[in-house]
Amino acid sequence: MSRLITRRRFLVGSALTASAMGLSGCDALVESDRTKSVLKIAERFSMKTQRFLLGDAALAREFTEADLSPVFRSNGTSMPDNPQYLDWMSRQFSTWRLDVGGLVEKPSQLSLAQLKAMPSRTQITRHDCVEGWSAIGKWTGLPLGALLQSVGLKPEARYIVFHCADEYEKTLDGSGWYYESVDLVDAFHPQTILAYSMNGRDLEVAHGAPLRLRVERQLGYKQAKYLTRIEAVADLGQLYGGNGGFWEDRGYEWYAGI
Repeated sequence: MSRLITRRRFLVGSALTASAMGLSGCDALVESDRTKSVLKIAERFSMKTQRFLLGDAALAREFTEADLSPVFRSNGTSMPDNPQYLDWMSRQFSTWRLDVGGLVEKPSQLSLAQLKAMPSRTQITRHDCVEGWSAIGKWTGLPLGALLQSVGLKPEARYIVFHCADEYEKTLDGSGWYYESVDLVDAFHPQTILAYSMNGRDLEVAHGAPLRLRVERQLGYKQAKYLTRIEAVADLGQLYGGNGGFWEDRGYEWYAGI
């Protein structure tokens, strides 16, 4: 276990260093095509190395209730300001629906009550933020893999994209809306869940109500909040900046494994 913890800390530190390039005086370097190409190669190598060493199904460390953090900071947006979300919130999310579509056999719209009626998983895990802080929380939700099995993925589906209700930047092309993505390995990992509960209570708005992604083997910016739509796709290149996520379109790594 100590070797895994040491490796986890090393990978978190590496991700922080890489991400810091895009937040410091290295912007010109990060924006160069040659540097982007090198970073892409390094990212693919990191993903393949991690999965080779740990295996596709290796679990992130889980903790006990005694380990829960007394304070769990909110990452990213703490209150979406778009009218649709505010209306859902005013109705206790009774009219909210999760759209599941793209390359699936049975496109669906699911209410929060329907999601809660499905088999669930509870896990106590550590959230590692790229900003350098960590916190341990207890999450309950529907395993993403079970949902995907229920709608049936088409053979050409390779990635699962998560669209969110928080708009980070006002843009004409919609690229300012938060979104994230994972491949099918992480989508079907047992600890990848669509969480509707934190520490035994329904999600608070600051933590992503009514539904957020928990993909426990990756850094915090992958844990998309305020989910509205899940889309199965064959290629990430046609989405917004083409890199598979809001922050990835702005220089972060797509694979944020820890």
